[in-house]
Amino acid sequence: MTDPRYLAVKLLDKTFVSDSYSNLQLDSGLKNSDLDERGRKLSSAVYYGVIERRITLDYIISGLSSRPIDRLDSIVLNILRCGVYQIMYMDSVPDSAAVNESVALAKKFRKTSASGMVNAVLRNFIRSGKELKLPKDSTMAASVKYSAPEELVKSLTEDYGSETAERFLSASLEKSVTYLRLNTIICTEEEFLSALGGIEAEKLSDSCFAVQSGDVTATDAFKKGFFHVQGLASQLCCQALAPSEQDRVLDICAAPGGKTFTMAELMNDRGEIYAFDLHEKRAELIRKGAERLGLTNIRAAAGDASKFNAELPKFSKILCDVPCSGLGVIGSKPEIKYKSFLDFAGLPDIQYKIVSNALSYLEAGGTLVYSTCTVRKAENEEVCERLLREHTEIEAVELPDMLGRRFGTMATLMPPEYGSGFFISKFRKVR
Repeated sequence: MTDPRYLAVKLLDKTFVSDSYSNLQLDSGLKNSDLDERGRKLSSAVYYGVIERRITLDYIISGLSSRPIDRLDSIVLNILRCGVYQIMYMDSVPDSAAVNESVALAKKFRKTSASGMVNAVLRNFIRSGKELKLPKDSTMAASVKYSAPEELVKSLTEDYGSETAERFLSASLEKSVTYLRLNTIICTEEEFLSALGGIEAEKLSDSCFAVQSGDVTATDAFKKGFFHVQGLASQLCCQALAPSEQDRVLDICAAPGGKTFTMAELMNDRGEIYAFDLHEKRAELIRKGAERLGLTNIRAAAGDASKFNAELPKFSKILCDVPCSGLGVIGSKPEIKYKSFLDFAGLPDIQYKIVSNALSYLEAGGTLVYSTCTVRKAENEEVCERLLREHTEIEAVELPDMLGRRFGTMATLMPPEYGSGFFISKFRKVR
């Protein structure tokens, strides 16, 4: 049987080298392994844990290793990361087991010459009392404590102040919650809960439920189309647009379709929804999802959100959930936080171009919601302020209450209260 720690190290090496999405790497690795349920859980916990805490782990290792981090063999470094992570954060793993298994891994990967160093580093960490001595500089200290690049710490602090920045980063390290959207078109709440097969779901609001553990996609409820998985903030975004049975709706950047499905359900599967994404493969994801959920008012197709399509009709409601840095969802996709901010430099212009094009399809009196899953003001408030300056045909619209709180015309939703970081704003075309 596959060694769960061996698989975790192997996948980590692939993930860090290829800069790929963690969920795709892990899903592929587990699918091709013969691990039992216990092994899968251990491998997943170590894999995600190391990605989530990489900066913290590297800081600890750099203080214990005589060789600089950047000169360590990548496999050996990932073995050390996994070992320190288990010692520091996994109470279920005895320290001795974490050390012994790490030494054994070095030999399994044919890094026998490094086994002594692995043993020494991990045992020295234990003897030191597993102490994490933070740097004196506040930015560096927050970076190490929350395993966040310094440029991310600085950006959040500049936008929101140090207290909110640290609260956001702390929440990103907490166990993530899975949110489900009840499909009221084909089932009742009672039928949905019964078909979850024992998985406990807490009701947060109408049709929104939170699940702490369990594979919801393996349940009868999922197979029957009784729900789809969708973040709490994303559900609130759809409610802010408030589509009805009388509306023709455009979801201009729709894949994989969660918001499209929620809007279709809010419309009682009536009216019309045009759902577009740049690639046909992603449009097909929307069609398949709609079919599973029994939704018939969705037209999904490939389309470039930044280019005007004269063949499209006018729409009374438009959802413009634009491509973004994704920093609001680092709790569930931790690899995103390690991206360079240089990668985000061109996003505001792209976002502005997309939402400007979307306004071309909006009929007079119609409303548009602009949203992102990031908390960077450069991609949120600043884009919206530019939109209001340069498009005099629109006005900002008050958002509805969100979990009992009022935000005005622009809302930055923060974890853990709203599940993840998210931004929502609303506009009306007045002429």
